[in-house]
Amino acid sequence: MAESAVSFLCNQLSIWLQEEQKLLVGLEEEVELIHGEIRRMRAFLRVADAKEESDPRLKGWVREVREIVYAVEDILEQYMLRFAHHDAHGIRGYLKKIYALLKNLKVRHQIASKIKAIRSRLAGASNSQQAFMDIYPITNQGSSSSPTRYDGRGDALLLEEVDVVGIEEPKEKLLTWLLSIESGFKVISVVGMAGSGKTTLVKKVFDDKLVKMNYHHCAWVTVSESFKIENLLRDMIKRLLENVKKEPPPELGAMKANDMKEFIHDFLQDKNYIIVLDDIWTPDAWEDIRYAFPRSTTHGRGCIVITTRFNNIGHAASIQTNGHVHKLEPLSEEKSRELFYRKAFLGNSCPSYLKEISECILHKCEGLPLAIVVIGSLLATKNNNFEEWEMFCRSVGSELEGDYLKRISKLISLSFYDLPYYLKTCFLYLSIFPEDQFIDKGTVIRLWTAEGFVEAKPGKTMEEIAKGYMNELLNRSLIQMTESEEGPKYFRIHDLVRAYMISKANEQDIVVVDSQGKIQWHDSIRRLALHGSSKPTQQIYKGKYLRSLLFFGSPDSEWGPILYKILCGRCRMLKVLELRGTPIDVIPNEVFKLYHLKYLGLSDTQVTIIPKSIGNLGKLETLDLKQCQITELPIEILKLQRLQNLLLYSYLHVHNFFEGVQGFNAPYEMGRLLCLQKLRWIDVADAGGGQINIVREIGKLTQLRSLGMTKLRSEDGKELCSSLSNLTNLRSLKISSFEKEGFMDLEYPLSPCTLRFLRHLMLCGRLERIPQWIGSLNALTRLILGWSGLQGDSLEYIQGLPNLLELSLDCAYEGQEMIFKAGGFQRLDELALWRLRELRWVRVEKGSMPLLHTMTVRDCKSMVEMPTGIEYLKNLKWVFFSDMVEEFVERLRDEKRKEGDQWRLADVTEVMLYNWVNGEWNTIEL
Repeated sequence: MAESAVSFLCNQLSIWLQEEQKLLVGLEEEVELIHGEIRRMRAFLRVADAKEESDPRLKGWVREVREIVYAVEDILEQYMLRFAHHDAHGIRGYLKKIYALLKNLKVRHQIASKIKAIRSRLAGASNSQQAFMDIYPITNQGSSSSPTRYDGRGDALLLEEVDVVGIEEPKEKLLTWLLSIESGFKVISVVGMAGSGKTTLVKKVFDDKLVKMNYHHCAWVTVSESFKIENLLRDMIKRLLENVKKEPPPELGAMKANDMKEFIHDFLQDKNYIIVLDDIWTPDAWEDIRYAFPRSTTHGRGCIVITTRFNNIGHAASIQTNGHVHKLEPLSEEKSRELFYRKAFLGNSCPSYLKEISECILHKCEGLPLAIVVIGSLLATKNNNFEEWEMFCRSVGSELEGDYLKRISKLISLSFYDLPYYLKTCFLYLSIFPEDQFIDKGTVIRLWTAEGFVEAKPGKTMEEIAKGYMNELLNRSLIQMTESEEGPKYFRIHDLVRAYMISKANEQDIVVVDSQGKIQWHDSIRRLALHGSSKPTQQIYKGKYLRSLLFFGSPDSEWGPILYKILCGRCRMLKVLELRGTPIDVIPNEVFKLYHLKYLGLSDTQVTIIPKSIGNLGKLETLDLKQCQITELPIEILKLQRLQNLLLYSYLHVHNFFEGVQGFNAPYEMGRLLCLQKLRWIDVADAGGGQINIVREIGKLTQLRSLGMTKLRSEDGKELCSSLSNLTNLRSLKISSFEKEGFMDLEYPLSPCTLRFLRHLMLCGRLERIPQWIGSLNALTRLILGWSGLQGDSLEYIQGLPNLLELSLDCAYEGQEMIFKAGGFQRLDELALWRLRELRWVRVEKGSMPLLHTMTVRDCKSMVEMPTGIEYLKNLKWVFFSDMVEEFVERLRDEKRKEGDQWRLADVTEVMLYNWVNGEWNTIEL
């Protein structure tokens, strides 16, 4: 973990030496020496990070290096703050300047003395490093092999010892896949997070009598994190021969890897076999093994079953053989409760006085079988004592530090220590978010970047690199994509994973999280996250070394006065200030004195005005003002030449429908903010007071990747298309007309290569027909059309889009019939038809939308029957009908009752019918 801090400081020193040379006068040589010394430590720190848990002396050395790095950062940033003053004018200003110069000579001397002391500490740390390197040498790859750590398969065996619940359906699916293989070779992958029951499920299938009857050669091989290919192949040969009661060849111990692969290949040729490769950690592990198995056989059939925590490994292995991937889902509430009662109450019912506490604990387990078994087994020893259960429920997070939940903690720890160094800090930083919150990926990416966690790479923006980090964490199942109405922009964290993160982040000085208002804040805290659901502490915090202050709460919380005291204290070094949901209506003046501030978040606050002093924040990169009361920005915003993300808008919803967006009036000459990458939403009709055409100004922002515009007028269309031709980096474009039914004239030609990276497009306003240039957006994955007034065959313009995954039409179509033609929408995954009031019939031709997974039809009052041809959509899993007329509901019920198992939607996973009534969804029984 110290390696992350060192990497960050190395990057900062490089920037300072390049950009702040004027301020570093007289200190450049000292800073260069420190830079070089710290750079030399980086390679060994990766070794130390991997080994420190097993060596207390090494752990102490790592902490010392981290403290030295923080001290260097503190000294230099205080120095920058002290000398980055504005030039004074006039006689009085001249005298002040002379006085400041004399005073600064003393300050420079003090800072020079501190830097010399730092160099002395660095020399000591460097000498200690040499001694450790004799014990832990650096390999050619720059790090040593990972230490032996906890092996989670023991916990899978723990699950085996109970009658596992919730396993019947996935077991049946895997058996179906296995028994349907008639010849050839397939790979089946089971993917899920640590403790989700992958090994348990596959073991149940592996031991099933039907499998043993159909596959005569069976072997179970544990791969693990630090496998050696020779040992793995040797183990596989022994198990295959043991299965047929044969002795391994005498020369097996001396055989090379390629010889053993050839032996396995010849042995399995034309045989029926199943081999389980349990717990694969890297793509290389599969690539090393895969060619040992015969691909084409005359008489036999083979199946490899893989378990892994990594989505990309499972998908890559299975797709090569046209196999299958099963993503292991958490247990349902009912199954979780059944398993918990079985362990906690030894199969008996739950006493009434423990039911509420039981539900609270089950909520924290979130359907994770291992967590349920371990916690249930622990509570079984409490003899149903209410006080002990209640105490455990309150402290379940902190128990990760003790003996009670070591199994879970160690499982998570195994995944954590396998992370590359640049992901460890990013992962632990996610502990800042409150429990059970849907976390916005965009917010996280902007915070990571502002904190300095994202390492620059040639040819990529920081956002692209950070998205790669996010995908790595998702791929490792450490964070989970939401399957909810919050949408794919959000993810969540399992409560027990979060508890581990909080503990580890505090230990490693990454961030302190105060979610209960009880933590004693010490002056050395560098990042402090406060959750407004708790009672505020009354302690006064000076925050001398604080770099990040993050608050997540609600306007009715009691934290307002405490936050004012913190901000008005000595928190001059802040780089990140996130005050989401803070109960404040005015930004303290001290905020605009924060020279180092890169991120300012005020979303969901009552703030109404951004003062002119915003122009003092010259290093600001993100200004997040979503869902607050601001509608106008001062002209001083144009001084923020490093600003990359400007977010100021409020979405308007009525009865859960999107009805528009409130943007902001921008000052004229917005085109001067050349670093802007994300701009949402700007009112183009009112911006700049009419002095300069704001649509033309937007065309100067060539770095834009996401743009939201509202109040677009028909006369702006030509200028807009001209500006869009300059915005070749756009990934997301959202446009709303001046009025809901206002006409948007976008029928101007755009070159196919202009918006070649555009992935998301939202157009809300009257079009009457889809502009032809949309049909050439080959990268487009998401298209949302609202109030468009489309007629007839409008879908023909977009049905050939090769990468379109999501299509939403809201009040966008005025025809009576909609036809999805054969061959159209070949990759569409999700279709939403909302408030198409004139639509009577939907027809799906065979061969259209072959991959459609989800269909939603809502408030289409003229529809009285299901779409014809819906039975052709073989991959359809979720169908939702809501706010439909009674005749539609009755026909749907009659069809289901009459057709039974032959019903057109019989194979769909879930068909739901519901209405929006009094602000909530009411389900209608089918």
